Amino acid sequence: MNLSFFDQFMSPSMLGIPLILISMLFPMLLFPSPNSRWVSNRYSTLQLWFMHLITKQLMTPLNKKGHKWAIILMSLMIFLLTINLLGLLPYTFTPTTQLSMNMALAFPLWLATLLTGLRNQPSASLGHLLPEGTPTPLVPALILIETTSLLIRPLALGVRLTANLTAGHLLIQLISTATITLLPIMPMVSFATATILFLLTILEVAVAMIQAYVFVLLLSLYLQENI
Repeated sequence: MNLSFFDQFMSPSMLGIPLILISMLFPMLLFPSPNSRWVSNRYSTLQLWFMHLITKQLMTPLNKKGHKWAIILMSLMIFLLTINLLGLLPYTFTPTTQLSMNMALAFPLWLATLLTGLRNQPSASLGHLLPEGTPTPLVPALILIETTSLLIRPLALGVRLTANLTAGHLLIQLISTATITLLPIMPMVSFATATILFLLTILEVAVAMIQAYVFVLLLSLYLQENI
């Protein structure tokens, strides 16, 4: 029984071929293809409004040099948001519950922001490792602490996204299993559990959206420190 709860996090395969690539690329088919008209239907209008809103929130704290990252950050936001939401559907696989995938997204982008700062303003970037006015005896310890906090940023990004989505999926499966098990024994308790399951599903939809936004927002904040 314990193993069956975690089967949903296993990468699906068919004839020995992993299907995780298909599960990552399929959400992109849900977006309309561009045409000669800027606004073709209500869905495209809603999509453009949402992209404008998120881009404005992410790019406002950045200067003009940081605006070059708008396409990358917005594409990542839509990618994570779509995968997280589709992963809440029954009999689906959520690639963002895999730590390896989240680290593959977090580490290169974090490293790119770090190298951008070291190339454009090396003194200011290295200055973050030692706060101004630090007493001389505390300098080695603070440099070590700040360096450690800097290096664990990509790990924190990946683990945060993985842990939140994994915990939500496990809770939904546990409560849904309890609902089905209690239905023939205690119908009223099963109905109350189903109500909790419905509320939890709404909460998980919000968590899926918030975690995608937080992931991209933290990357934009790391970029803000380095430009």
